[in-house]
Amino acid sequence: MGNSAANTAIHVGLPEHPAARRDAASASASQVSATQVPETKQTQIIAIYGKGGIGKSFTLANLSYMMAQQGKKVLLIGCDPKSDTTTLLFGGKACPTIIETSAKKKAAGEQVTIGDVCFKRDGVFAMELGGPEVGRGCGGRGIIHGFELLEGLGFHEWDFDFVLLDFLGDVVCGGFGLPIARDMCQKVIVVGSNDLQSLYVANNVCSAVEYFRGLGGNVGVAGIVINKDDGTGEAQAWAEQAGVPVLASIPADEDIRRKSAAYQIVGRPGGTWSPLFEVLGTNVAEAPPMRPKPLSPDALLNLFSSDEVGRDMVLVPATVEDMCGKSSLDKPSLEVIYDDV
Repeated sequence: MGNSAANTAIHVGLPEHPAARRDAASASASQVSATQVPETKQTQIIAIYGKGGIGKSFTLANLSYMMAQQGKKVLLIGCDPKSDTTTLLFGGKACPTIIETSAKKKAAGEQVTIGDVCFKRDGVFAMELGGPEVGRGCGGRGIIHGFELLEGLGFHEWDFDFVLLDFLGDVVCGGFGLPIARDMCQKVIVVGSNDLQSLYVANNVCSAVEYFRGLGGNVGVAGIVINKDDGTGEAQAWAEQAGVPVLASIPADEDIRRKSAAYQIVGRPGGTWSPLFEVLGTNVAEAPPMRPKPLSPDALLNLFSSDEVGRDMVLVPATVEDMCGKSSLDKPSLEVIYDDV
């Protein structure tokens, strides 16, 4: 793998209600360590962001499984409206979502219980927030509503070593930025690959972290997981320039692809890929939240050769004639013009 994470574990706990934490977050950013959030409590809440389809669910299913085998008590929460974060963990079986279950229980005059929405496998606890169907609501508002339901189930009293949140990084509405904006997590991990769009998303997430740090927030970026690594090096180069550690590089390997497509966990102790996920589990646990240095758009493009991103393209301005057609502009005037007497 690439750069290893620091060896000092950060143990911080489930935050208080977000509204109650804003006073603590209002301290000047200059008073917060430039590299690391002070140790306070025990549970770590980690938000994992990445472009849709980049492999967050694959990474999280295998990561959470391995961390549980390493003796950690882990809760995995899917915060993607597709509700597919936990599908690989449960061998292709979809979980009933919190939002959908809550609506059905409410209609029946019943209360949602933990057993209705949280399920476990080999030491991993997992649930899906869910979201609205296409065209029938805002996914971001669904996330906010889902966390409100979690609070009603006692979220802030649960006892876990790690809570892993799976978030889309290429959706910019407020609900998907909730963990960063409201200090609901202590650190962020991005999942990316050697392609421009996934690194654009990773860079955007780092920009959001820096923005809210400037407002007094405390969330930092712990690192990047490079998925489907083909060895071309763009993600590694981005990480070096952005000051973000590489926590693991998962190769673009046919064995991984085939097993993942069959909903098999590859991060099992004793398996072929066990060492990779053991290191990833340790690095995720121990990596401190850092202040990243997001790249400018030009710097991000410069990671790729010009033939890949079209950087040598010249922008040619359009004209009114282009937009309307010359014939539509040459219309006789209806204005009456009088000669001077």
